Amino acid sequence: MDKVVDTPAAAVADIADGSSIAVGGFGVVGVPEFLIRALQDQGAKDLEVISNNAGVDGRGLGILLADGRLRRIIASYVGENKEFARQYLSGELEVELTPQGTLAEKLRAGGAGIPGFFTITGAGTQVAEGGMPWKYDADGNVVKESPAKETKVFNTFGEEKEYVLEKSLAPDYALVRAAIGDRHGNLVFHSSARNFNPPAAESARITIAEVEKLVEPGEIDPDMVHVPGVFVHRVVPLTPEQVADKPIEKRTVREA
Repeated sequence: MDKVVDTPAAAVADIADGSSIAVGGFGVVGVPEFLIRALQDQGAKDLEVISNNAGVDGRGLGILLADGRLRRIIASYVGENKEFARQYLSGELEVELTPQGTLAEKLRAGGAGIPGFFTITGAGTQVAEGGMPWKYDADGNVVKESPAKETKVFNTFGEEKEYVLEKSLAPDYALVRAAIGDRHGNLVFHSSARNFNPPAAESARITIAEVEKLVEPGEIDPDMVHVPGVFVHRVVPLTPEQVADKPIEKRTVREA
């Protein structure tokens, strides 16, 4: 099946208001920038986004945030995005902060059809006990807190320890970016740009991938495939100009 869609706009056209969307990337690396820009132009709002962070000011999810398109975000890091912090603390945005490894596993497990899992991460903290601020009002008062989670003691490696039950994530859509993709949706990522892209791609009902290089089926060595095409529904090839648009989040240089 040829899954290629000609433009980012066509690929995101059916994303409705209120949709839940997993988005790959870490900082400015591996971010599906042009799918996000197309979604901005498309106009969907009240979105729930699952991502490591909310991009940076003016790029990635930061542009949807600045437009007030996000209702809720599940993330592990507020990051360098000042608008994210402002909206959260002023009560405009609901934020569910989740340990980074747990977030990755919640997505991976969702893609594997596993509804929940126990992890030691967060045991004995507010992650398990509840009470983390999810939403503030305009005056800075907490109006919604995280609930307590089920815990269970397991004997692992000869020692009894408490574990926390985490529910998996299976969003409506996923937006990811890959270095190479074929027409059947098989994806290959480059180095650290892989980051959250594979678990995001595998978690969603509909996964849309923007790819830097489109190849024909059979050109990718099966052993090199990071995400099989069975998880991917739409493939958008980028132009050379779009591929070259790769910012550096913090440029550091030394004097000669």
